[in-house]
Amino acid sequence: MPTEKIQKGIVYPQVKLKDVLAAFWRGIKPRKWQLFILVVSIILANIGAIIIPLFYKQFFDIIAGGGDKIIIASKLFALIFYILGINILFWILYRIATLANTNFEPKVMANLKQQSYDHLMLHSYSFFTNSFAGSLVQKVNRFARSFERIADNFVWNLLPLAVRVVSIFVVVFFINKWIALVILIWVIIFLSFNITFSRWKLKYDIEVAEIDSKATGYLADTISNQNTIQLFGGYKFESSGYKKITDEQAKITRFAWRLDAIVEGGQAFLGFAIEFILFYFSIKYWQQGLISIGVFVLLQAYVLNIINQLWGFTRIVRDVYQSYADAKEMVEITLLSHEIKDIPQAKELIVDKGEIEFKNLTFSFNQTRKVLEDINLIVKPREKVALIGPSGAGKTTFVRLLLRLYSATSGKILIDGHDISQATQESLRKNISMVPQDPILFHRTLAENIAYGKRNATIEEIKKAATLAHCNEFIKDMPLGFETYVGERGIKLSGGERQRVAIARAILKNAPILVLDEATSSLDSNSEMLIQDALENLMENKTVIVIAHRLSTIQKMDRIIVIDNGKIIEQGSHADLLENENSLYKKLWELQAGGFLEDEESFDAAQAFGSEAQALRDESADSDDEAEGPDEEKPVAKMVNF
Repeated sequence: MPTEKIQKGIVYPQVKLKDVLAAFWRGIKPRKWQLFILVVSIILANIGAIIIPLFYKQFFDIIAGGGDKIIIASKLFALIFYILGINILFWILYRIATLANTNFEPKVMANLKQQSYDHLMLHSYSFFTNSFAGSLVQKVNRFARSFERIADNFVWNLLPLAVRVVSIFVVVFFINKWIALVILIWVIIFLSFNITFSRWKLKYDIEVAEIDSKATGYLADTISNQNTIQLFGGYKFESSGYKKITDEQAKITRFAWRLDAIVEGGQAFLGFAIEFILFYFSIKYWQQGLISIGVFVLLQAYVLNIINQLWGFTRIVRDVYQSYADAKEMVEITLLSHEIKDIPQAKELIVDKGEIEFKNLTFSFNQTRKVLEDINLIVKPREKVALIGPSGAGKTTFVRLLLRLYSATSGKILIDGHDISQATQESLRKNISMVPQDPILFHRTLAENIAYGKRNATIEEIKKAATLAHCNEFIKDMPLGFETYVGERGIKLSGGERQRVAIARAILKNAPILVLDEATSSLDSNSEMLIQDALENLMENKTVIVIAHRLSTIQKMDRIIVIDNGKIIEQGSHADLLENENSLYKKLWELQAGGFLEDEESFDAAQAFGSEAQALRDESADSDDEAEGPDEEKPVAKMVNF
């Protein structure tokens, strides 16, 4: 048997039934006394279902015995009052069980959801990039619902069944041990048939759960990308893809349901077989005077009781195993170790100066794809450093390692001389503000999104940060101002507006280290001028790392680091790099039209074909001179895709 499975690059541990039960117990443990009251109430209440038929046996034995009707009637009246009293007692016990259950299950389900959420949210950035958000949501909810189904089946079906079967066997054994033995053998055959069949069918129930997660993930992915589907005419393609999954889901589900129909047929056969066998032997024993008329009534009540309890046993087993299959996916996630976690003695990181040192830093994805190699760099306190390079050069990974979204393959990152791997992740990220290239907002108010940088901020502080980030220019036009909800992922705002909210959030956080990942890339020229002013205020007295493609935005940086193929190939100030005739940065600067570096292809072209690009610019300039006149100034290049 395999001990693990691999999905989308994630190695999950193999989950067994005991793992699922252990996960449930963690949710139950704070409510174990409520479970005890619930179980005891159910056991006592179901004993009543066995005791009452004994009074009916006595009832019919008294009638069959004959005698004075007045005396017989008085005995019968006494019996029905006993029965009434017992029914009232057990009715009370059931009400206690019901009240206990209505408090127990919702609380445990809430505990399980919270435990799942807490563990899930501590998984690494890589985990979430390899998982569908919709599927993860489904797994958390199904985990809680699977407990509800298992708990309901245990409390209201399996526990009563066990109590009644054992009690019936004991009672009938004292009346006639051979009849009791027949009942016991029949119950064993019935349960063995159902359990064996259900265990064999488990693999198909797991397939049903997995294809359901797959369908949910596909649905969530396409809904969140609905605009892209429209823009690229992908409706028929995506509809066909979803139909393929739902057809597969229907096929697996149909097969599983047909198996259930086979079980029901087997149950029906066993049901009328036991009734025939019991009454056949009962008649024989009655002929011999070994049992009374009342025993027939007792057996009929017991047989109907057992059959009714066992008739739903297949459904119970199916529900339990399906619930296990549903819970299994979430338990796999909870048993999956966090890729990045604090060491046991991790300390709070306190940043005084803000010096950052990358020491022999190397990082590879899955030990196969090397992204950064032997990086050695010191960013001085309050120094402003820019990282440039083509897409895929390692700039963003550089920053993610600083934030411990990834763990370095080898080497260290030090802040003020402290190894960040020895500090708590929370304290590390508390000291770093980041404005990403494509900020994602919560579907909450503008005020709440801005205040995420400082969750106890006053409205005055929020408004001040918004003003510094020039958010007030669009917020004033919102119908509810700062109380306006921005939509899922901030979809109600433009890209530039979302970016300004992210900048306001960073201003409010006011961490000693600031990371800007193309923080002005989504802004128009006017907004960019305003934001640049805000960013200058934000960067004051902070250690700053800026990722940039648009070279015109980094001229004022203290130092510019050029990265290519995971290595630092040159560094220096804007002026210093331009003075070096062999500087790659200079070639890139000259090649850019508007100061924008697009991709790795352009970067390689600049490195390998600098002279050809220069000739292209000269040719372009000559053509413009001929068309416009020799005295008019021309742009460096008309159209170069860099």
